[in-house]
Amino acid sequence: MADFHIDAKQRPLGRLASEISLILQGKRSARYSPRLAGDDRVLLENYREFSVTGRKREQKTYYRHTGYMGHLKSRTLGEIHERDPKRVLREAVRKMLPKNKLQAQRLKKLIFMES
Repeated sequence: MADFHIDAKQRPLGRLASEISLILQGKRSARYSPRLAGDDRVLLENYREFSVTGRKREQKTYYRHTGYMGHLKSRTLGEIHERDPKRVLREAVRKMLPKNKLQAQRLKKLIFMES
């Protein structure tokens, strides 16, 4: 089991998320097996200070549904980042992981460090 310390300061969101997803899948390990969740953990520092290129902060939209008809809620990346920057990063990493039963186990190994 290895711990990877990553500093998110001034790193683009997509590149950061793709690097984290590779580590969480275990592809950086010599003992990689697609059917196993992997042993590696990611310790993310300065997670509030990642960067986004272009006008994504105003234009990228996240949707969620309450379950009632007509209750589709939407927020921009900027609004979500102000409230909870962890959610933006976790969502980006989650979408880059394979969609299978190991996804939740792998996401638990993403740890946000307060600095």
